[in-house]
This record gives sequence, structure tokens and C-alpha cells, in this order.
Amino acid sequence: MQKNLVIVESPAKAKTIEKFLGKDYTVLSSFGHIRDLKKKDCGIDIENNFTPDYEIPADKVKTVSELKKEAKKSETVWLASDGDREGEAIAWHLSEVLGLNKENTRRIVFHEITKDAILNAIENPRKIDIDLVNAQQARRILDRIVGFELSPILWKKVKPSLSAGRVQSVAVRLIVDREREIQKFAPEAAYRVIAVFTVEDKDGKKVELNAELQSRLKTKAEAEAFLQRCKNATFTVENVVTKPFKKSPAAPFTTSTLQQEASRKLGYSVSQTMMIAQKLYESGKITYMRTDSVNLSELALDTARQEILNTAGERYLQTRHYHTKSKGAQEAHEAIRPTYMNNHKVEGTSQESRLYELIWKRTIASQMADAELERTTITINISDEKLKFIAEGEILKFDGFLKVYLESTDDEGEQENASLLPPLKVNDRLESPESITATERFTQRPPRYAEASLVRKLEELGIGRPSTYAPTISTIQNRGYVEKGDREGVSRSYNVLKLENGNFTDEIKTEITGTEKAKLFPTDIGMVVNDFLILHFPNILDYNFTADVEKEFDEIAEGKVKWTDTLDTFYTEFHPQVEDTLQHSERKVGERQVGVDPESGKPVFVKIGRFGPVAQIGTAEDEEKPRFASLHKDQSIETITFDEVMDLFKLPREIGEYEGKKLVVGIGRFGAYIRHDSQFVSLKKEDDPMTVTESRAIELIEEKRLKEKNRIIKTFTEEPELEISNGRYGPYIAYKGSNYKIPKDKDPKALTLEDTMTLIRSQEGKPAKKKAAAKTAEAKKEKTKKTAVKK
Repeated sequence: MQKNLVIVESPAKAKTIEKFLGKDYTVLSSFGHIRDLKKKDCGIDIENNFTPDYEIPADKVKTVSELKKEAKKSETVWLASDGDREGEAIAWHLSEVLGLNKENTRRIVFHEITKDAILNAIENPRKIDIDLVNAQQARRILDRIVGFELSPILWKKVKPSLSAGRVQSVAVRLIVDREREIQKFAPEAAYRVIAVFTVEDKDGKKVELNAELQSRLKTKAEAEAFLQRCKNATFTVENVVTKPFKKSPAAPFTTSTLQQEASRKLGYSVSQTMMIAQKLYESGKITYMRTDSVNLSELALDTARQEILNTAGERYLQTRHYHTKSKGAQEAHEAIRPTYMNNHKVEGTSQESRLYELIWKRTIASQMADAELERTTITINISDEKLKFIAEGEILKFDGFLKVYLESTDDEGEQENASLLPPLKVNDRLESPESITATERFTQRPPRYAEASLVRKLEELGIGRPSTYAPTISTIQNRGYVEKGDREGVSRSYNVLKLENGNFTDEIKTEITGTEKAKLFPTDIGMVVNDFLILHFPNILDYNFTADVEKEFDEIAEGKVKWTDTLDTFYTEFHPQVEDTLQHSERKVGERQVGVDPESGKPVFVKIGRFGPVAQIGTAEDEEKPRFASLHKDQSIETITFDEVMDLFKLPREIGEYEGKKLVVGIGRFGAYIRHDSQFVSLKKEDDPMTVTESRAIELIEEKRLKEKNRIIKTFTEEPELEISNGRYGPYIAYKGSNYKIPKDKDPKALTLEDTMTLIRSQEGKPAKKKAAAKTAEAKKEKTKKTAVKK
């Protein structure tokens, strides 16, 4: 009989822990949860006090069998899953399913995978915390109830195959609300006035001094009049104020702040950050990555202190004790930090190295001295004017924590770096400015959410917890309610008035505004579902309600509230709303009439169809069937105009012939295309389906043919299903639905049939990628295009 069995939730974690434990310990992985609510039906016996009906998924049966076998052979079983609610639930499910004896079962928790932490956990085991388990069960069951009862309503009232979730729906609402703020936003113009003076610096050298008028002028007439008055004005230094100030470092990382900063500094998505952090944690390089605590252990403080003394000196040291402001900070006991502060860098992938370095710098900086700066403000009086010019500058007297790290921000406004100002004194008279420029500027619309700023907003509102941010953002994108993408800006004219050497100029310039990069945009279906849920389930979409539910989960975790009472209170109010909505809500959700067809006199609508947003002429009650047309990807049922809708019905249209076959332009589920000889060629972004010409269509067809020709390197008549092709990542072998790698030292063109089959056999069971799914998706895409053409 083996002495000890340690069960963790991931193989990588198991591998790292094995290094620290002796031969008396066997470490195995459960590969996450070993059971979940039944997928069939609701999986919850609501009538019987919300009793969950759990099942072991088919892909976990073998794992459970092996763990049972090993547990029976062991004197002591150590459940070492993570210390948050999800980890506690995994430990409880293992105990229940494996039938573990409480007397020889130990629950251990650690927040970093180091030898000291593991051995300390084994010396201080505890029992499974059933309150944490119940908090996880309450969340899982409540969310299942919401999804199970809301989704069928969406199928019937909006569109088949839709789904709804409690936290996800609120996240979508934030994005939809912001989009509508942007749609309603009307920019207001004002003139920003900057004067450029020539003064002497401390060495007597002539330098420029930029000063801005203390308030903006509302109209062009005001700006013109001001510049004209400045022609004969005198300019005097009215005041010089110099003040020292300090900048303090940001607290060590929590899950939320790590996701935000990795997005801003490294360009990582929220889910990407969590995946990389998980690897760093499981390989023993950082502490647990799901936490809303900013606290650092005494050991971490001591090692950080020593590292700062060794690398920067005593003046840079300032030990700080951070405390978590969030009431619900229960996920872990410490901030995210390196396990060993003397490791400035770690081995691993480029992504892992960059994220680790970010965590190391943030942690070290949090224990360093304030940066000391000096800010100087010069006020310049203009004769016979109430308004003043203001010049500001600052210098860094001591870099402190800035030697290592500076936190980024999400601000999209105009940012200028202040610098050292020349040594002017009160009553100094300045020469007339070289130039005074009044530039028309516009108020900025509210910024769209990026993943990082959405996480910050969810945290501010108390919605979700560290373990839920990444899956929430992934889910709303996977369900098609939100899209992450870039948008090109639009050209905008602005006015520049300039007084230079006594001469006045008036010029119109253009700029690109509104460019978006990696921002979250609500889809039409996301907006329609959001509006439907707000109308019929206002409490589910209410920010305060969702935050209050999270607080109740916290209280369940603390043993203050019975989890079934929380569910009963919620369901008693929620279920009658479901019944009422099924019976009394309308089917025509999201439908908008945009006008009347001048030819037929029939109404013209935009709405959500089976495959997304569509325009429709006529109704189902008419003798003739309604006509349909898909909206372009960049069009929305909320903002599309009548003229734009009517243009859609001009497609599909014939634009000529090629090789004796018609050329037809149309729009399908996947965008605009050319159809020729039963083949489809997508139009490029710059091609307008309403104006694309015959010659351009032929060019695109030939371009696709050439690409396809160059894709295939070699085929074999003896094996029709075998081909060597060029792919995105280089040459590969395709055979019977699977792809196989070609070693770099092999020439694809020189491979014989025997060589190729040998390579396939050597990789049997581990093909690089399956392409069957891709073929299926492509077939569906082609079928959809044909369906759109028929319509």
C-alpha cells in the first residue's frame, strides 16, 4: 500500500509539486472538475430544495476510475486543488465521488508552488470548507436556472439557439449602453489657443515657451476677435509658482489589475493573460493568479526589501503594506507576485517571460520610494484681457519607483509631457509671441470598452469575481452578442486660426478621428437580446441586483447565509416573470419599420433573421412571399437608413460574363461575394458590391485561382486523397482529413509517395490539425451563400 496520494486539478501543477515531495508521495491530476450538473434537463430538483443532480462526464469516467483505484491503495489522500471556491468545490466533489474516508483525507491549500509552501501546507492540513463549497454551488445552480429558463424564451421570442446568462447579460448591457451613448453623442467644438513665446533659458540661450489660454473659446468669432486683440497687446509674467509633489507606486497585481495592465502594456486579451498566468503559477514561478487581494506576505516583503537594497540602494526602499478595499476579497490571501523575488526573469515562452517581467516589476516597484517631482506654473497676463496664458512644466528630482515601473492608463485624451520651464520672474515683460494658434477641437465621445476597461468596470460595480472575468468576456464573444475588432476612423475637417509675425491666417485642415483598435462592439443580436431582457427581466439586468447577488455569495462563503435560502428568494421572484413573459410578450422583437417600398407599397422592415440581421419587404400575411436581403457587416438594424435598405434589394445583380458564365454580385451570411460557375469569391474590404465592375470581378477570380494553384505543391495519382500543400505556417501533408508536419530538413517537392507515407505513419495518432471541421464549416458557408442567392 502506498503511503500518500496527492490530487491536484492540473497535470502541470502535479508535475511541479512532484519535484518537492519524496518517494512516499504520488501526485495525480483530476484534470479540473470531475463532475457537474447534468446537461440533460435542468440538472436541479427545484421542488426538493434546489438539490443538484450531478453526473460524471464521459471524458472523466476513466480519470475517476484511476483516482479511485489509487485512493484505495493509499494510507492518506491529500486534496490539493486551488484555495478559491472553485478549487474547494473540486476537492469536495473528489471526496464525494471517490468515497474518501474523512479520517485519512486531508485538505491542503497553498498560494504558491514552492517547496516551503507545499511542506508547510502538509504540516497544516484542514477540513474541506463546506461554506466555500456551498457558495460555489449556489453560483453554479443560480446561473444554471437563469440560463435554463431564459434561453427557451429567447428561442421562441427572438431567434433559435440563443442563450442568456446572469453575469454575461449584464456585461453585454454595459457594452450596449455605451454604444448607444456614442450613437447619441454630438461633439461640441471649441478653440484651443496656444502661444509660442521666445525667452532666455538659464544660460542666456533663446528657447521657446509654450503657453495655453486658460479656457477654450466657444466660437470662431470669439477666437478671431481674441487673436486680433493680441496683435497690439503686451504680455507680462503675473505669477510663478513652484511646488514639489510626489508620485506613489501602484499596489501589487490583483487578477483584475493584471488583466488590465497586460492588455495595455503587452496587448494580451483577458483570457490570454489568465492562460499564461496559469502556466506561470503551475510551474512555480508566481503565486496564485485568481485573487482580489493586494496584500504581500512578510516573506515577500523581506525578499523584495533585500532585492531593492542589493540593486538600487537604501534610498529607493520604502516598505509598504497594502490592504484590499473590496469587501469580497476572499479568493486568496495574497497579491499576484513572483515566488522568488531575486529571479528578475524566467525561462519559458516569450509571452510567459514578458508577463512574468511585468509582475516582477510591479511587485518590486510597490516596495520602492515615491518619485519626487517639481511642478512650475507660470501665469502670463495679457493687457486688457481677463483670460491668461498658462505655461506648465515639471522636472523629476528623484526617480524612486519610476526607475523600475510606471502604470499605464486607459485615457484616450490628448496627453503632453511637461518639461523644465525657463527661469522667469514676476513682472518680466515678454516679447510678443512668435505665433498664437487657435485650433478647433471637439469634445470626445465616451470611449468604447476594451476587454481591460470592461474588467475594471465590472469590478467597480461589484459584478463577478476574479475567477469569472475572463470566462464572462469570452462567453459574450463566443455567443455572438459582442465582437472584438478594429474600426477605421473617419475624416473630419477642423479650423486653424493663426497670428504669426502680425499676419492672420484662416485655414481648414482634415484629420482622422474615431479609429478603434481591439474594442468591444455589440452585435445587432446582442442589442436585441439586451433590450428584450431589460424589458421583461429588469432585475436580472440591473447592475445593483447583480452586485448584491455577488455579495450574498460572499456571505454564503463566510457561513452567514444559507445557500438554499438565497436560491429560494431569487427563484420565487424570477420564475413568475418567466411564465408571464412566455404568455404575454410579443414575437416581433427588434423589428423596425424603416419605410414603404415605392414600387409595391409594402412596408419595409429590418429585423433579426435566422442567420442574422436582414431587411424585409412585405409581411407573411401578403399573398406574395416577403423579399429578404442580408445587411452588410458594417450595418446595424438600429442605424441603417431607408435608402441603404433599398440598396440591399438591388443585389444580387449581374455585372457581366466570364468564360461564358454569368458574373453575379451578392451578399451572404459571410459578406459580399462574386458568384461565377457555381464558385464563390469574396470581395475585398475596399470593394463595394454596388459598384464593383466586371474587370474587377475577373481580377478577383484569377487571384483566387492562382492562390489555389500555388497552394498545392504535389499530388499523387496512386493516392488521390494525398497532397502536399502550402499552409499558413509552411508546407504540410494532407491525407484523409488530417494534416501532418513536414520536417524542416525535408524538401516538400522532392518527397516521394513512400517518403510521404513514412512521415504520416511516424505521426499517426498525433496529426498537426484536423481539417474535417474546416471542410464542414466551408461547406456550410458555401451552402449559405447559395441559399442567400436563391432568396
